[in-house]
Amino acid sequence: MKKTGIAAQVYSVREQAEKDFAGTMAALKGCGYEGVELAGLYGHSPEEIRDCLKEQGLEAVSAHVGLDLFRQDMEGTVKAYRTIGCSYVGIPYLPKECLYGGEKFEETRSFIKKLAACCAEQGMVLLYHNHTFEFEKTASGTVILDGFYGAIEADVLQTELDTCWVKAGGADPVEYLEKYRGRCPVVHMKDFRWEDGNAELVALGDGVQNVAAVAKTALECGAQWLVVEQDDHKYGEPMDNMRKSIGNLREALAE
Repeated sequence: MKKTGIAAQVYSVREQAEKDFAGTMAALKGCGYEGVELAGLYGHSPEEIRDCLKEQGLEAVSAHVGLDLFRQDMEGTVKAYRTIGCSYVGIPYLPKECLYGGEKFEETRSFIKKLAACCAEQGMVLLYHNHTFEFEKTASGTVILDGFYGAIEADVLQTELDTCWVKAGGADPVEYLEKYRGRCPVVHMKDFRWEDGNAELVALGDGVQNVAAVAKTALECGAQWLVVEQDDHKYGEPMDNMRKSIGNLREALAE
């Protein structure tokens, strides 16, 4: 098995990437990241993104791409991310009506199967990235996320468990990684603390997550990449937080 790598979700430093993509990639490399997960192309062509990442020695791990882009041009969009070199494509979000128990679920499931087949033709694997509301239950008492994954075959759709939103959603990240052992090739590492009932995001190690337990369980359950993500930066500057996060993650893995 390939050694698990640590990547940065570019959304964490999106403002910097919009202004200076190459410089931002160089800074992430300088922090110690081995790869990136994209969230857009920041005004560049797939070829430019590919060449920039190659120049910096960063692997194009995956990309978050909304279903609307695939609905507009499935084959073209998939090929664009394959050109960049991505091994995975992640659906970043689905509204509740498109998830298990929702009125548009069957339609969405059918589309996901077609998209997964298109990705597979290009050598890529399709993922789904959760938030907190997927841990609500349907009228029948089924956790939405579990119903969703239970209704779509593992060889069609893999998980991209966001361990922050798992915990903020009221579940245990370690237990969920175990539940989807062998189906979690890419795992989001993210930390937070509760403030006035809200989950405020912080650098890894500064919040409530047991970073070592989550990271080590992810590796044991088959993660190929740990992706550090911090959606916003109420405390500290984005790149400083990304540097702190990878440092604390490496320390946690060494424990």
